[in-house]
Amino acid sequence: MAKLTPMMEQYMKIKAEYKDAFLFYRLGDFYELFYEDAIDAARELEITLTKRGGGKGESEIPMCGVPHHSAENYIKTLIEKGYKVAICEQVEDPKTAKGVVKREVVQLITPGTVMESNMLKEGENNYIASLSHFKDGSYVIAYNDLSTGENYLALISGGWDSVIHELFNQPIREIVISSNLPEEMQHQLKERLNITLSFQDEVTFSAEYRSLSENLNDERLMKAFSRLLNYIQDTQKRSLDHLQPAEVIRLKDHLSLDMYSKRNLELTETIIKKGKHGSLLWVLDKTATAMGSRMLKKWLERPLLDRNQIEARLEAVEGFYRGFMERDTLREVLRSVYDLERLAGRIAFGNVNARDLIQLKVSLEKIPELKNTLEQFQVKELSNLAEQLVYPEYLVGLLDASLVENPPMSIKEGSIIKTGYNETLDSYRDASKNGKTWIAELEQKEREETNIKSLKIGYNRVFGYYIEVTKANIHLLPEGRYERKQTLTNAERYITPELKEKEVLILEAEEKSVDLEYTLFIEIREKIKKHIPELQQLADVVSNIDVLQGFATVSEENNYKRPRFGNSSLMIKNGRHPVVERVMKDGSFVPNDISLDEDKHILLITGPNMSGKSTYMRQLALTAIMGQIGCFVPCEEADLIIFDQIFTRIGAADDLVSGQSTFMVEMLEAKHAIANATDRSLILLDEIGRGTSTYDGMALAQAIVEYIHNNIHAKTLFSTHYHELTALEDSLSNLKNIHVRAEENEGTVVFLHQIKEGAADQSYGIHVAKLAELPDALIERASVILQQLESDDKPTPNTEKIEAGQLSFFVEDKVPVKNDKQPKLAKQHTVVTELKDLNLFELTPLEAMNELYRLQKMVKQ
Repeated sequence: MAKLTPMMEQYMKIKAEYKDAFLFYRLGDFYELFYEDAIDAARELEITLTKRGGGKGESEIPMCGVPHHSAENYIKTLIEKGYKVAICEQVEDPKTAKGVVKREVVQLITPGTVMESNMLKEGENNYIASLSHFKDGSYVIAYNDLSTGENYLALISGGWDSVIHELFNQPIREIVISSNLPEEMQHQLKERLNITLSFQDEVTFSAEYRSLSENLNDERLMKAFSRLLNYIQDTQKRSLDHLQPAEVIRLKDHLSLDMYSKRNLELTETIIKKGKHGSLLWVLDKTATAMGSRMLKKWLERPLLDRNQIEARLEAVEGFYRGFMERDTLREVLRSVYDLERLAGRIAFGNVNARDLIQLKVSLEKIPELKNTLEQFQVKELSNLAEQLVYPEYLVGLLDASLVENPPMSIKEGSIIKTGYNETLDSYRDASKNGKTWIAELEQKEREETNIKSLKIGYNRVFGYYIEVTKANIHLLPEGRYERKQTLTNAERYITPELKEKEVLILEAEEKSVDLEYTLFIEIREKIKKHIPELQQLADVVSNIDVLQGFATVSEENNYKRPRFGNSSLMIKNGRHPVVERVMKDGSFVPNDISLDEDKHILLITGPNMSGKSTYMRQLALTAIMGQIGCFVPCEEADLIIFDQIFTRIGAADDLVSGQSTFMVEMLEAKHAIANATDRSLILLDEIGRGTSTYDGMALAQAIVEYIHNNIHAKTLFSTHYHELTALEDSLSNLKNIHVRAEENEGTVVFLHQIKEGAADQSYGIHVAKLAELPDALIERASVILQQLESDDKPTPNTEKIEAGQLSFFVEDKVPVKNDKQPKLAKQHTVVTELKDLNLFELTPLEAMNELYRLQKMVKQ
């Protein structure tokens, strides 16, 4: 067996503990990667793959490396692709090491535990979660954002589907699970939700973090939280003083949005581009700070159900809305406030620099001005927020007295501490300054004594101080006093006894000065660390203020109105879609009214494609959500209901990862709504049944409408192209027909985008195809076929109760008929019988068409 070198043996031993991570193994000024790590990293990072000898009898080992000083960008690339990176550093001085330098992994960087600002998105949380499953069938999800210290827990009793919906709705980069979680569940987490998996079976709770769990009175919550904390401790290998006490999320206190609804409504990102632009978040985000932007996103993901909380937010927004001048001043102050949450996290984590602390000082200095501006509004809710703005005078004083205004990035090269802060540091600086003055005087003296005008005294780290003389002037130097130190191409460098003596004094002072500055900076950081809870509380208040002023700003810019909330009836006058009207920009958006109450809680919407049915449905959902997060809404007037859940089936998309077709996704989304909705829910169903044959689709659509009407009683908007369903208005007392107006002018359809009562007269599908500029011959042929189809008898919805629950369009006519129609009925009965007996799976497509032609011919004879 080949023998590895001692260094490679050390590498292999460390790598064995971090099999699922890239091991960045420190060698001098580089991080090196070997074997499979090197092959994979070279591919992902697009860097050169090389080889090195592994030892006696060992073949060459694949190898690649990245410079230590620029490793952060390479690590960022790997993390963004869902990988983990173990940082392995030299933990002893190579000069004093006996044998191989001792190395250890000092940090495991994972997608859910990044702290570096260039790896984080300012306006988004970066959650790591843990998932725990218990014998009673319940699940607990624990969330942590390491960059801000936030901790949340959610207890879920609705089964695995509820877990998937909850996880989908949060920006989770990594999830920690037990190795015993079934493989199918692991597959769904990794592939369907695209979350990096990590494993942690130990769930012992560290006494160090006992204070974080004081409000957890359920053993299940404790175990789930422990799993997450154990993993974070194991990977970060340092004290995490910025972690905040765990907050239990009561899911029943928030409007529930399943994964389908969040995706279909495009609350925080668009379906196609997967970006913020074009989403509701994009419209509403008028925040001035990164903290406020993250808070807004959290509010959007969890709208409120408590009416008092909603009204309190609306009161604050109205106060900001009315005080335009004061709000404008407030926004200017907020723009000067940096990300207090993440600054506090970096202070605790130990990766903060002097510039970060200057940002902290600048932000804290704005608190009195922020408080004073807020008090000018004279609104109770805003006065309450002002009272919570506590000015940390001690911290501002400490930072002002200790740090220079424009410090360098590094904290190990000096020039960061103010003169006057520390007497010892001042003495070192004085010695260094006087020494340099002496050097300047010596240079002038040597020029005069040697009569060499170009003589100069310089310094570099290798040779120290030196006197440099060009070779043309060497003959002018006096003998005996100058000692040659270095030879250059055109000059010689010398040292004198007095310069050598002064060099020791200067360099010693400079070295001690730099070391002391670093020590003082660490002391300052530790003093600030004790005040992290104050900073986090301050950040939370500032974030709330920022979101509420942002609501007022967007409401004023877009003419939104404050909604009223009732119990059973919904009325919106001239409602608008907040995103569509913003995208159009030209003011051409057509507003529409909407009314839903106990008597008419289902609206059946008909009208042509492109007429605005989906927009009308979406704008209702978005208006409801905006109201329940405490924002004004896009309309002239609104009486809203506090919905407990919103379900949508709008648009269609194949779920290729799980192998589900468009129609299956459609049915799953409809099923999820029907199974979970209550009479306090909002259901939006768009074109249900279009993914299958006409009769199948119509049957399903009618059955779903009837089921919602008779069993759920939820407020429902149901759009359809099955005009036959409009007859349901006669049999379902709580259903009302409405349609989107379109007019035909000289063969061209004009979409008016106006909602009117009653059913649409036609679909205008061929007109839409004409607008899409399909070939004229094709359009003409389609028109001929349409006329032929419309001349045949159309099926009408059967509203009788069917024992088996399945709608049938082949119900025998029980009404007495005249004798001359009996032969035709007999033929039809025969056709139905033969059709039922056909085994379609045994027929080729051509045979099936022939059979269909034969049966049709029998009916027409």
